[in-house]
Parts: sequence; C-alpha cells; structure tokens
Amino acid sequence: MPAAFLAVFFAWPVVDILRRGLTAAGFSVLALPSTRRILWFTLWQAVVSTVLTVALGMPLAAALHRYAVPARRAALLLVTIPFVLPTVVVGEAFRVLLPPSWVGGVRAILLAHVFFNLAIVVRVVGGLWAQLDPRYEQAARTLGASPARVFASVTWPLLRPAVAAAAILVFLFTFTSFGVVLVLGGPGTVTLEVEVYRRTAELLDLPGAAALALVQLVLLAGVLVVSARLQARLAVRQRTRSPSDVLAPVCGRGARLLVAVAGVEVALVVLPLLALARSSVRVGGHWGLDWWRQLFRAPVTTRDVDVGAALRVSAGYLVATVVIAVVVGGLAACAVAYARRFASWLDAGLMLPLGTSAVTVGFGFLLAFSRAPLDLRDSVLLVPLAHALIAIPLVVRAVLPVLRSLDTRLRDVAATLGASPWRVWWTVDGRALAGALAVGAGFAAAVSLGEFGATAFLYRAASPTLPVAVVRLLSRPGESNAGTAAAAATLLMVVTAAVVLATDRWRPSASGGL
Repeated sequence: MPAAFLAVFFAWPVVDILRRGLTAAGFSVLALPSTRRILWFTLWQAVVSTVLTVALGMPLAAALHRYAVPARRAALLLVTIPFVLPTVVVGEAFRVLLPPSWVGGVRAILLAHVFFNLAIVVRVVGGLWAQLDPRYEQAARTLGASPARVFASVTWPLLRPAVAAAAILVFLFTFTSFGVVLVLGGPGTVTLEVEVYRRTAELLDLPGAAALALVQLVLLAGVLVVSARLQARLAVRQRTRSPSDVLAPVCGRGARLLVAVAGVEVALVVLPLLALARSSVRVGGHWGLDWWRQLFRAPVTTRDVDVGAALRVSAGYLVATVVIAVVVGGLAACAVAYARRFASWLDAGLMLPLGTSAVTVGFGFLLAFSRAPLDLRDSVLLVPLAHALIAIPLVVRAVLPVLRSLDTRLRDVAATLGASPWRVWWTVDGRALAGALAVGAGFAAAVSLGEFGATAFLYRAASPTLPVAVVRLLSRPGESNAGTAAAAATLLMVVTAAVVLATDRWRPSASGGL
C-alpha cells in the first residue's frame, strides 16, 4: 500500500510534469532572459541565506549544547518553534516588524530565511557537538593550543559532516522558499517557486510552469547527490559521549561571551513573534481586540474573506491529513522495518517528497488529477492527499527508529507462551507504535496547518485554508485587512506552537514505554 500510494501520488505527478515540460513551448520559456534572472536570484539568495544561517547558528549551537546555561531547554524550544511555523506566519511577522522600505526587497527575505532555518543548524550541528568527547579539546589545550587553534584543529574537523548536512538542508529550504518570498518579496525578488505559481495561476502557461518545475527538480536532485558524496567524504570516526557528560559550567570570558551572543540571538528569534502578536491588538494607535472579533465575523459581501470558515476548512483538512499520513506512514514504517528485501528502496522512495518543493507537489497534483482516469478536482481529499504526501516521510522517521529498536526476543517469548501472530504483534509492537504514531500525528498536523505551497494550487476559491486567507488579506489595502491578517497569523502561530509542544511531550513517553 505505501508503495502504491507513492507511485500514484508522487511518481505519476512528476511524470506528468516531465511530459508537459519537455516540449517546445516549455523550452522556449527556459530561453527567456527573465528566466535566467529568476534562476540566478533563486540561487544566490539561497547561498547567502545559507551562509548567514550557518554563521549565526554556530555560536547558538555551541552555547546551548556545550554549556549548562539557565533555561537551556526553553531556549532550544524557542529556537525550534519558528522552523515549524507556517511560512505565511513568518512572512507576516517580518512584514509588521521591519521598516516598510525593507518589505519587497531582498533584505527582508534573507532575515526571514535566517529566522526560519536557524533551528536546523542549532539542532543538527548542536546534536553532534553535544556528544563530542571533551578530552580531545582538553588534550590540545594541555599542549598549549589557543582556543581558536583548538577549534580549527580539533573541533571543526569533527563537526564538518554535521555542518555540511545542516547547510544542505538550509539551502534546500531557501532555494524552494515560497510563502516567505510571496509575502515579503516584490517584482525584483521572484524565485523559481513564485514564477511556477505565477505562470500557472495568472498566465495559465502550464508548459512553461512545467519546464521551470522540471529545472528545479533537476537542480535539487543534483544538490542531494553532491551533498551525499560530500558528507561521506567528510565523515570522521570518533568517540562520542552522552550529552549530560559534556555540558560545562559557564566560566571564563569566552564562555560568557558565547552565552551572551546566544541570549541575543534567542531574543531576536522571539522579537518577530512578539511583533506579530502586538500588531494583532493595535487598532488605530490604541489597544483593542477589534481584529480578533473580525476573525469570526460573518462576511458582509462575497469579496470579504471569511477567516472563521477558513479555520474550519483547515481543521477538516488537518483531520483528514493526520488519518491518511498515520495509516500510510505507519504501514510504510512497518514494511521497512520488517522487510527482508527492498526495504532500503522503499525507505529512500518515501523520502523523495521531502526533497521536492511543495509547489512542485501541488503543481503536479493539478496536472495529474484534473482529468481521467483519476479526476479529483471536485474531491475534498485532494488537498489532504497533498498534505499527507509531505507529512508521511516525517511519520516514517518518527516510527521507524522505534520499531528497529524493539528486542525481537520479546516476540519469541510471546509466541512461546501461545500467543497468536496477531496477538504477538499487538502486544509487543502495537504498544510501542502508539507513542511513535502520536508523535507522527503531531508532525502531520503541523504540516497540514501551515502548508501553503501545494495548497495555493489546489484549494477551492470558496473554501481557502487559513494560510491562504492570510495571504488574501495581505493582498488587499487597508488597516482592517492588515490587522485581521495579523490576528489570523497569530492564531495560526499559537495553534502550531501548541501542536509542537504536545508532540514534544509525547516523545519521551513514546520512548520511555519501551
């Protein structure tokens, strides 16, 4: 079933994009000077965003994973929340925080990308940094090396695989950025994602959009191949320690300076979120809840955006997405964990949607499922299926390690005591799966709440999701529309953060019961 789901809802749309893009009309779009400018801007803004994110994330990763700073877990959670926020919320947060002259330019986009992806560097690099054996550095200092020499000669070579992995992930997310660029960008800051959407929704140029999506797929595949080889070459065998054994007290001028820098960066992460919440309660220069009341006010005309209805639509899509992702993802994890053959192929295939942009997924759905033999244009499942395709890899990653960590002798003991195969599976594997699937369901819910790239192609005009409603409000002039958009984005931020917090609380219980 997971293989069939992947074939129908991923391989088929990608093949349809190939069929539409490999035409004379598609190639003519690639020859346009505007296409070359868009490709160049997409590339260099992703590179600059990656460099800035890594440069700012390294000190924060060191402070939060090497030193026993006060409220360390709270700071890690605060840094992680922006990464799981909907891109529309991030764009709106910076829209209300930055000077108006910055909105529409590349500076706002770069800042939002750093804010959004900082957690990747902190988690990926810090996760390895927290396990490095401190005796390597202690031996170098004993031999007279300065702190800078210790980092360059000892720490950096050990960290390079994690830094490369984090940089590749940041590059992928910034190269395929859509919601942030759509909200904060202008005519001169168009990326490939935005151009694919514009050619589909505004120009109705499907061959041109397919050709651009095909170029993006090829580039992303090349980046993934190069990154895999790079990380294999940089890998270093080393002895690791438990993170609890590595944390050092904050002492010395360098350590205090590092912790101070980390504190400033955490404050900067929180600032856009506070600015967004503040703008939702500022009405005409004074405090008020007018915009929040307007969220659930019935629309007066057909042109008004019904935010309450959009919230209900998002909730319905969330439930359907969670059901589909948990069922297919759970079965996929079981298939990979139990299979004796082709398990690695299925595991790799399930990860492919993560390496494909959401805009490409939505555009592929639009092409593949708008005609026979599988016409889903009128189906309420079209959007949840796209959301589930993106969420299933996260469910698999949450469940698979749990299944692989189970002691197979428990199954043998249960079978020896006379339990049927189904009873064995339910008693041993089922109990472990419950907690892991709860974590996966939380990931799927967060994805569905904030997904915008694929939804922008697939939603019905009369029933937009909450992120789409926010973008609609932002596209209209007037303080009322801006205030209501800020309130809707704040609501989306709070709900998504609550889902992440609940998922974080489920995770220990999932592993603790094994």
